[in-house]
Amino acid sequence: MTDEQKGIIKQCIRNGACSIADFSRNLGISVPTATKIVSNLIEDGFLQDCGKVGTSGGRRPNTYGLNPDAGYFVGVDIARQHFHIAISDFKGEIRFYIQDIPFVLEANADSFRVMCRQIRQQVSASGIDWSKILGVGISLTGRVNPEKGFSLSYFVSDDIPLGDIFQRELEAPVNIENDSRAMTYGEYMSLGNKADEDMIFINLSWGLGMGIIVDGHLYYGKSGFSGEIGHFPMLDNDIICRCGKIGCLETGASGSALTRWIKERLKEGRRSSLWQIYKEVGDISLQNVLDAVENEDVLAIEGIGQIGETLGRGIAGLINVFNPGLVVIGGRLIVGRDYLMLPIRAAVNKLSLSKVSADTKIQFSRLGRSAAAKGDCLLSRAKVLNLL
Repeated sequence: MTDEQKGIIKQCIRNGACSIADFSRNLGISVPTATKIVSNLIEDGFLQDCGKVGTSGGRRPNTYGLNPDAGYFVGVDIARQHFHIAISDFKGEIRFYIQDIPFVLEANADSFRVMCRQIRQQVSASGIDWSKILGVGISLTGRVNPEKGFSLSYFVSDDIPLGDIFQRELEAPVNIENDSRAMTYGEYMSLGNKADEDMIFINLSWGLGMGIIVDGHLYYGKSGFSGEIGHFPMLDNDIICRCGKIGCLETGASGSALTRWIKERLKEGRRSSLWQIYKEVGDISLQNVLDAVENEDVLAIEGIGQIGETLGRGIAGLINVFNPGLVVIGGRLIVGRDYLMLPIRAAVNKLSLSKVSADTKIQFSRLGRSAAAKGDCLLSRAKVLNLL
C-alpha cells in the first residue's frame, strides 16, 4: 500500500467519509491523483462510494469512506481468570463484544491452543466466517514487547515468541500488546476529532498501568516496555511490590492496595458491610470491595478516597513531566466515580504546577471494560494496514 493510499485511509478513519477535494487538500496531492487513488482503493474493496454531501451552494460532491465489509478484526483482552472478545468491521465499528469468557491462561503451548480454539468458536458463533478475519489483536497484563512478540508474563520459549504461537494457531496476522496500551489506543481512537495529540491513560485495576500518546502515536520506549507507572518508586511505606521492590506507586494506588487496606481496617475492628464476608470466608475480593463502594459502604468509600489521593500525587508528577492535554482514568476502580475523582483532582491541584496543569483535562474512560478489546481491534487494523 502506497503512502498516499495510507493517507486516504487514515483520513477516513479520523474524519469519516470525505470528498476528492478533501483528500486533495489534506494530503497535498492533485485532484486527478486523488481520484485515481480512490478508484484503486474502491477496486481493492477498501473504500466505498458514500453518496453526495450537501454544500452551501453549487454541485454536491461525492464522498468516499471505508467499506465496513472489507474484512473484520478480532480483539482479545486476556485478564486473570477470563477474557473478552471484540469483533470490529473494517470501519472500526464494534459488531460484537463478548465479555467474561472463563479461562485461566497458562504459560504452555496446550493452554494457548485451547484458548485459540475458543476464540475461533466465539467468532463463528457470532456469524462471521473466519476467512474474513484480517487480523487479531491480543492484549495481556504485564510487560509485553509488541515488536518482538514476547510477553514476560506468559513466557514459553526463548526461541518462540508468544505472538508467533497465536499466529500459527489462529492462522491470521496477530499483534500482541500490553493491556494498558491497548486501552489507551482504544480510548484515543474513540475520541475521533476531539482526541488530544498528547494523552496519558491510567489503568487502575488490580495493578496500576499506563499508556502514553505522544503526537498522536503510542509511545513504547527503547525496549517496548514503557508505561510502568505502577513501579515508580514513590512511596515510603516499606510494602513489597509484586515486582520485588519496595515503595512502588502500585502498593498505594491499585485494586490490590485497596483490598489490602480494607482488610487491615477490618482487622482493626472498623465497621463495614464487608465484615460478614471477611468473617465467614477469612478474606475479601476486589469485587467484594467494589460492590461495597457502589452500595455506599462508608469504609469502602474511604478506601477509594485513599487510593484516589495517592494516585492523584502520581498524576500530578506525570502532568509536571509530560504536560499532556488529557489524562484518562480507566480500569475496574472507576466504579468509585466521584469518590475516586475528587481526591485525585484535589491532589493534582495541590501538587502540580498550575501553569503546567491548567490546560490538562482529567476524565474517566468512555469505553469502560471494553477499552482493551476494542483497542486490540483497532491496533490490529493499524498493524495490518501498516498505518502506525
